[in-house]
Amino acid sequence: MRTIIIGGVAAGMSAATRLRRLDEARQITVYERGAHVSFANCGLPYHVGGVIPDRASLLLQTPQSLASRFALDVHVRHEVVGIDTAAQTVTVRDLESEAERIEHYDELVIATGATATPGPSAEHVPTHTLRSVEDVDRVLEVLDAAGPSPRVVVVGAGFIGLEAVENLLARGARVTLVTRGAQALSPLDAEMAAPVLTLLRDAGVDVRLGVTVTGAEPGRVQLSDGSAVEASLVIEASGVRPDRLLADAAGIRLGPTGGISVDARHRTSAPNVWAVGDGVEKRDGLDGAPTLVTMAGLANRHGRAVADDIAGIEPIDAKPALGTAILGLLGTTIALVGWNERRLRDAGRPHRIVHTHPSSHATYYPGAQPMAMKLLVDPATDLILGAQIVGGEGVDKRIDIIAVAMTAGLRATALSQLELAYAPQYGSAKDPVNMLGYVAENVASGATRTLQWHELDAALDHGAILVDVRTPTENAAGSIPGAINLPLDEIRTRHRELGDRPLIVHCQVGQRGHTAARLLTQLGHDVRNLDGGYRTWAAGTAA
Repeated sequence: MRTIIIGGVAAGMSAATRLRRLDEARQITVYERGAHVSFANCGLPYHVGGVIPDRASLLLQTPQSLASRFALDVHVRHEVVGIDTAAQTVTVRDLESEAERIEHYDELVIATGATATPGPSAEHVPTHTLRSVEDVDRVLEVLDAAGPSPRVVVVGAGFIGLEAVENLLARGARVTLVTRGAQALSPLDAEMAAPVLTLLRDAGVDVRLGVTVTGAEPGRVQLSDGSAVEASLVIEASGVRPDRLLADAAGIRLGPTGGISVDARHRTSAPNVWAVGDGVEKRDGLDGAPTLVTMAGLANRHGRAVADDIAGIEPIDAKPALGTAILGLLGTTIALVGWNERRLRDAGRPHRIVHTHPSSHATYYPGAQPMAMKLLVDPATDLILGAQIVGGEGVDKRIDIIAVAMTAGLRATALSQLELAYAPQYGSAKDPVNMLGYVAENVASGATRTLQWHELDAALDHGAILVDVRTPTENAAGSIPGAINLPLDEIRTRHRELGDRPLIVHCQVGQRGHTAARLLTQLGHDVRNLDGGYRTWAAGTAA
C-alpha cells in the first residue's frame, strides 16, 4: 500500500510520522514544494528579531533524518501539480529540473495549507511574507543591506503582522504598521484592542489605521490616504487563504468558506483522499458552521487523526474548533477563545458580558501584573461563548482554563467552583477565573444589573444619573464627563442627594461599583453597575 502526502510541514508531517508508527510495511511518500520540511514556522518571526539566533534550530527534521528514523520517502522542491482521483494518481513536478512524472497512490493526504493573501503592488520595494525559511532568509538579506535602522512597512495587524513588528523593533528597525481595519488585531473587541494600539505607539510604531498600500516607488510606499512612507522593505502579513487550487482542479468539493470540505474524519468528497491543515474547513465550536482556523495545534492533531483513519484505527471524530489563540507583544500577552462581542451582535445571538481587571497573582506579593478580562456568556444556557484577556504574566494559563471549560461544556457560573492551584506568587485565593465566575453568578441571578461601556451614552440620554463611587483623588485623575462623585463609603449617609432617577454607578474596575449597586438597591434606588468600571469605559472610548 502506498500513501502519498502533499505538504511536509505541520499537518502533513504529523500524518506521515504517525502513520509510520502504526504501519511499518506501508510505503509513505511526502512531496513538499519548499526547500524544507518539518520546520518551526511559528518561530520564523523570532529568528528575524534574533530571539532565536540559530537558524538551524528552526529546522526540526530533514529528508535524510526522516528517512533514517521513519523510513519516509521525502522529496523537497517537488510540487504536485495535478490529481486524478479516478486513476488515483498525482502528477509531480521536480522544481529543479522541471521534469514531471505520474505517481500512483492508494491513499492521498492533501496538506497544502494556506497561502498569503496577495497584497497590492509594491514592486519598487522588496516585499516578502514570513511563511517559510526562504522568506526569512530573504528578509534578513534585505535588512542587513539596509543598515542599522532600516525603515520597514508591515501590512496587516493580525498575529503574524504584530509578531513581525515586535521582532523588527528588536533589530532596530523603524516600523510603520498599515492595516485596512479600524484597530489592531481584529479578533479583539474594541475596548480590548485599545491597549494594543497604545502599546504599539508607545514603542514608536507609526500605526496607520483604515488605510492600504496602493503602490510604491524606490524607497517609498504609497498609501490609500494619499500619504507616503519611506521603506526599505515591506512585510506582507495581511492574511492567508486556503491553498485550494489543486483540490479544486481535481473536482474535490470546497466549502462555503473557500476551504476544502471534509467530514469529521477529514475525508474529502473524493474516495481515498483526505485533507488536513490550514487549507481545510473546520466546524465552529459554537454554531457548528464551517469555519477556517489556521492554528498549528489543530493541524498537528488532525494530521494524526488522518493517519489513524488510514491505518484502520477507529478514529475520534474531530472536535469543533474554538479558535484559541495567544500572542506575545512587547511584554504584553493577548489571548482569546471563541466568539467576540461583535460577531455575536452581527449574528443576532443574545449574550451577557463580564469585564474584570484582576492582577496576575496576589497583589501583596511583589511583581503582580494587571490584566483585562472579558467573558461572553449565553444568557439562556449560561454556557461560555468566548473570552479575551490582555495583560502580563498569567494570561496564558487563564485563557487555557477557559478553553478547557468551554470544551467540557462547563457553564460560566461553574468557573467560580473550579479548584485552582494557589500560592501568592502564582495566583490569588480568588483566582481571576474564579472571579469571572462570581461576577457571572451575580449577573445571572440578578444580584447585579450591569451596563456596558458602549450603552452608557444612551442610558444618560434617557435620564439616568452617573455616579462615580471612587475617591476624590481617583476622580480627579480621570473621570467620565457628567459623573457625580459620591465615594462608596459616603453612600449610606448621602444617597438621598441622588434623588429618585435611575442610577448608573461606576468605580475603577467594577468591584466597588458592585458593592455600591447592592447598597443603593437595598436603599430603594433603581441602579446598574457600569461593567468593568472606568478602566473599561476609558479603553472603549479611546478605541
